[in-house]
Amino acid sequence: MSKIKITKKPWGEEHLFAATKRYAGKMIFIKKGHRLSLQYHTFKDESFYLLRGRMKISLGTDARRLVTKIIKPGQVVHVPAKTVHRTEALIACWLIEVSSPELSDIVRLDDDYNRINK
Repeated sequence: MSKIKITKKPWGEEHLFAATKRYAGKMIFIKKGHRLSLQYHTFKDESFYLLRGRMKISLGTDARRLVTKIIKPGQVVHVPAKTVHRTEALIACWLIEVSSPELSDIVRLDDDYNRINK
């Protein structure tokens, strides 16, 4: 991949800077007060490194039993496949996501922007 692919999202934007058969890398911007889908991935394994801002992440094996943590710059969160999760920007956030390459592997359980697949 020689060019960064920028994708606008209702909550911010993604800058895909690496996409290979073995891994993917993104810079993600989340606007203050916005949150991503409550979701899980069947195969995709991902880790987040928060560069700027402050975010809330909720994680668990069941959407009804999530543990919520506040993440500050410099902290890392690992989200294994099949983990239900949702991130929310308490302050506008920039984070790095490194993941396995299954970029379209997303099952949305709830979404503020009506992008749900159950």
